[in-house]
Amino acid sequence: MKNLVVATGLALAVAMPAAAQDTATAKAEFVNMAGEKNGRATLTETAHGVLIALEITGLPVGEWVAFHVHETGKCDHQTGHASAGGHFNPTNAEHGYLTGKGPHAGDMPNQRVGADGVLRAQAFNSVVKLDGGDTAIRGKALMIHGGQDDYKSQPAGDAGNRQACAVIE
Repeated sequence: MKNLVVATGLALAVAMPAAAQDTATAKAEFVNMAGEKNGRATLTETAHGVLIALEITGLPVGEWVAFHVHETGKCDHQTGHASAGGHFNPTNAEHGYLTGKGPHAGDMPNQRVGADGVLRAQAFNSVVKLDGGDTAIRGKALMIHGGQDDYKSQPAGDAGNRQACAVIE
């Protein structure tokens, strides 16, 4: 019996680190304003938020562009991606890092597009998670705008037209 208890304890000790290392992941495929696939993102949930790695082509060369999570997981290019709704904002906060009552859960820092028109970035959002609860973003949309977010204008940072949209799956 003693050997069974020790063996069970060892099995649990070995299994615990493996379970702790399991992370939730999601994918998102971007489409441009013509409805063509132009990039992808991989989202990884951590204990402190969600890490988003993305690569998107056909964006304004050498420009800063806004990057947000939007509330609706629909990317209809025929509506200019308006189908994705507004920024994900489960707490009804103000938009932007430079406002006293912000930011939205979907607000993220501007990203720089390379000289080749490709955005390659890793962004971390500490306010959201992939699944479960009010801040879950699986089923929402990732959005790239044509201009940079000013981090203060309401409701969306005066970030310009929507250029690329991806549903988080």
